[in-house]
Amino acid sequence: MTATPAQPAKPLRVRIFVDFWNFSLSLRRADNGFMVDWRPVGPLFAAEAGKLVDPTAQAVFEAMHVYGSFDPNKPQDAKLKNWFTNTLDRMPGTHVVLVERQQKMGYPKCPQCQSEVTHCGSCNADMRGTEEKGVDTRIVADMISLAWANAYDVAVLVSSDRDFVPVADFLQTKGIKVVHGAFPPKGSNLSQKCWANFSIIGLMPQIKRP
Repeated sequence: MTATPAQPAKPLRVRIFVDFWNFSLSLRRADNGFMVDWRPVGPLFAAEAGKLVDPTAQAVFEAMHVYGSFDPNKPQDAKLKNWFTNTLDRMPGTHVVLVERQQKMGYPKCPQCQSEVTHCGSCNADMRGTEEKGVDTRIVADMISLAWANAYDVAVLVSSDRDFVPVADFLQTKGIKVVHGAFPPKGSNLSQKCWANFSIIGLMPQIKRP
């Protein structure tokens, strides 16, 4: 009897979802002077996820989605916005979502008397900082909508934010494998809920800007 040849493993379509500020600050905590070369990030993370999900299959880098924010009232953020839209967003397979940071509603409080500090005692500037609004929601929405559109088989989620635990849980009940791109020990709750995880710290030499 002639043996039936083994069928090659089906390619794994991998999409990368990057929480920009979480990713960038985690890299800086590991190496304060670290600068990212973004071009190899997507293909490298897709290959790492593919090895974990099915080493016999070809991991295909479908796209990398990067979610960031900027402060429209800060002149230095104009340069950042320009880099997001005219450099990062034009890299092959890379899609950028950029939102404006919003001013916080409350003022900081004195740690002793708990009185609100509304203005700086030196320059009289408003003491309310800004905060990122809508980035997490957009990441979750895109992960779910692209899964429903059958746009990927494996998601790589790059963030240490435990708020993403529910979407990782949900997608995996629908057959989508979520792999955590992690900075251990931070984000351990998310790593535990994902199908697999890999450490980005060990990959830093491969994504360092020369």
